[in-house]
Amino acid sequence: MSLYDDAVLVLKEYEDQPELREVYLEHLAAHPDGMYKPCEAGHLTSSALVIDPSRGQVLLTLHKKLGMWLQMGGHCEPGDPTLEAAALREAREESGIATGLTLLPGGPVRLDRHPIPAPCHWHLDVQYAALAPAGAAAEISDESLDLRWFGYDEVAGVADTSVVRLLEGTLARLG
Repeated sequence: MSLYDDAVLVLKEYEDQPELREVYLEHLAAHPDGMYKPCEAGHLTSSALVIDPSRGQVLLTLHKKLGMWLQMGGHCEPGDPTLEAAALREAREESGIATGLTLLPGGPVRLDRHPIPAPCHWHLDVQYAALAPAGAAAEISDESLDLRWFGYDEVAGVADTSVVRLLEGTLARLG
């Protein structure tokens, strides 16, 4: 199964945000290259909120280009077999946590569509949550200005609404 086919399947099975899910599916139907950065009409991205429930914290990266605290994530690559694999790869690369990260079961937590500068126009982000092993030590990558653990109650003060909603969805799934 190709990454494109996996994305279509994942989105068809995703039951939340039905209107936005349809936007993603329509985009892929219209753009067979819509999984990758060269698609100027927009492309899917995959991200993961790294969370350590034992400490009640999430790991956020200060994005180098945007100057915003965000979850780990980015563009899909040709070697990614699935959206989940892309999210986990991005989480490992950007967090520096090489082992022990596992995606929260149940597929994507949220979808978030946001504009980006030309030549491309949209990121259609498929957002997962990644559980970090207790006490995991993070290491900053060259894609970040900073990398920091934040308490759940601190996230709204440093991150935008999309990250706050991703955290809320993750905590609801954790129960």
